[in-house]
Amino acid sequence: MKITDLLDKRSIDLKANPKDKSATLEAAVDLMAKSGKINDIEAYRKLVFDREEESTTGVGEGIAIPHGKGACVKKPGLAAMVIKNGVDFESLDDEPVNILFLIAAPDTKDNVHLDVLSKLSMMLMDEDFRNNLINAKNVDEFIKLIDDADEETESVDDKLSDIKGAKILAVTSCPTGIAHTYMAAEGLEKAAAKAGVSIKVETRGSSGAKNPLTDEDIKNAECIIVAADAKVPMDRFAGKKVIQTKVADGINKADQLIAKAIKGEAKVYEGGSGDSDEKAESSDGAGHKIYTWLMAGVSHMLPFVIGGGILTALAFLIDSIAGYGATGGGSFGSMTPLAALFKYVGGLAMGLMVPVLSGYIAYAIADRPGLAVGFTGGLLASSGNAVLANQVFADKEGLGAFSKFLASYAFQGKGNTVSGFLGGIAAGFLAGFIVLFLQKITKKLPQALDGVKPTLIYPLVGIFLEGIAMIFILNPIIGYINTALGNGLSALGDANMLPVLGLVLGAMMAIDMGGPINKAAYVFGTGMLTTAAGYLDAGMTTSDPKVQACYIAMAAVMVGGMVPPIGIALACLIFPKKFTKAERGSTVSNFLMGASFITEGAIPFAASDPLHVIPATLVGAGVAGCLSAVFKCTLMAPHGGLFVFATVGNPGLYILAWLIGSAVTCGLLGILKKPVDEK
Repeated sequence: MKITDLLDKRSIDLKANPKDKSATLEAAVDLMAKSGKINDIEAYRKLVFDREEESTTGVGEGIAIPHGKGACVKKPGLAAMVIKNGVDFESLDDEPVNILFLIAAPDTKDNVHLDVLSKLSMMLMDEDFRNNLINAKNVDEFIKLIDDADEETESVDDKLSDIKGAKILAVTSCPTGIAHTYMAAEGLEKAAAKAGVSIKVETRGSSGAKNPLTDEDIKNAECIIVAADAKVPMDRFAGKKVIQTKVADGINKADQLIAKAIKGEAKVYEGGSGDSDEKAESSDGAGHKIYTWLMAGVSHMLPFVIGGGILTALAFLIDSIAGYGATGGGSFGSMTPLAALFKYVGGLAMGLMVPVLSGYIAYAIADRPGLAVGFTGGLLASSGNAVLANQVFADKEGLGAFSKFLASYAFQGKGNTVSGFLGGIAAGFLAGFIVLFLQKITKKLPQALDGVKPTLIYPLVGIFLEGIAMIFILNPIIGYINTALGNGLSALGDANMLPVLGLVLGAMMAIDMGGPINKAAYVFGTGMLTTAAGYLDAGMTTSDPKVQACYIAMAAVMVGGMVPPIGIALACLIFPKKFTKAERGSTVSNFLMGASFITEGAIPFAASDPLHVIPATLVGAGVAGCLSAVFKCTLMAPHGGLFVFATVGNPGLYILAWLIGSAVTCGLLGILKKPVDEK
């Protein structure tokens, strides 16, 4: 069978100009429908979009090979699109797609068409071939170019023929086994030839393993590269140096993988795991694993932050329009029924962000059994221990020694045991490792108890151990830190060291973005407004230095809380390669949340890269708070954001302090953060 046997002239568009990825896939499916090879076009469309949800089929180099395989396909087929202006396809290399082949594969045992499709995948790795297709003047020329290249190109079996004495071996595999498997094999072979070494590649596609690695091959190999997103038999590689990575790396990072194999930098595979994980992890070590686990939590938390944050911002906007910006006080955002609704729903969503962060970190480490333990740890981090103090240990008289210890240490009743998102990160990792520990020590239990472990033993024992650690270690320690910070702030205020106070308050707002340290600064600022009200009741005027100092403190709190989301949003625009695609997608929402005094918009960024993001936001917010105090900017409302600017004194200089602080954060992020490596 030839490649062009799968193509129909009606399914080729050389002048496509879709606006985005979704439109591209819709157009490609419609082209495929014209070939008459689809039984149920809507079922096929769903297959294609569902496959794209798993991972992008934009493999890089301007190529996309989406596909759908199922009973809705009558005969194997191809549809082709040339997109000369390119379209954003969320490709692995972030480059626009210029040429797309959509595959339709029937769900049958006869897979002869798969070898043909794998050959096309390998042909597309040739840059000249791609350019010729893109510049084809008409459909007939397009088909002829494919025919000519088809005749000149070796078959998959010949291309990856048994190479005797190869020192580097490789296995490539993707979930569907149609295109990526063979493109990765081609990429590794080219990289090996470029480096002057021999390589033998086993491809594990839909039609089974091709060019299998023999025992003799493995015995003589110096290194084995496993570029796979599907299960691969791994025990045969025990005792050999093995690089495990994703199939996409075989396409886009083949040179790096071959170089690593030549240098002997791979770790020795110990065996005992049977098959590789369904989605193989990179062998970059513990640091990479920790980052992957952390990002699993952050990616699940992000929608709660954005959705809840924007709803909360809309609540403030509604009350501001209604005229409550300067008079709403602590109820600002809930003064009108519609605003109260938005704030209630938004607040609930944002309240879930720390438990979700913790839960999915634990899930990434220990799979499904980690969820319950992680969620519980996150709830304890976000809620603290104060509720128990108020309900159980309010009266300490008559308590025994141990009960008094509980009452005075763990269950503090002043609301200062909330450990926030930093505690949530710790809770997630702790939960994951607790469950792994429980899985290890229960391995020798009778097999009859296997069904009880995930539903009883892991959640019961895990939640208990997680609760003890949070209640007696993390939450109380952070509670005492907050108490000390509050005392220090009061001392600065009493000494009238306003620029230093402004710097500290601003920095505190940006350390944990809505967490306990942030809240300590906010509570101090609102407390200063209460102090100012007392001064006014005693006969002082608003121009009195003591009253002004109170308003200056609140202004520093507000500007410090507004800097992190704005600084990060600016950095996403100016330094896009330092952030993931998901992070860049939250730029607009961060601008909105920063302008609304919702510091939590910065949390996903801080959680994913705390060692670089937190120092940058801390310094920028501290600079803004200090400048605000130096400029003697004041704020009379117990909240923040553009909605209360009517109560700001020296608003022009206040905006200047805000912009300078945001610019400092943006600049530091550009310096401190490393470019992301999106796979």
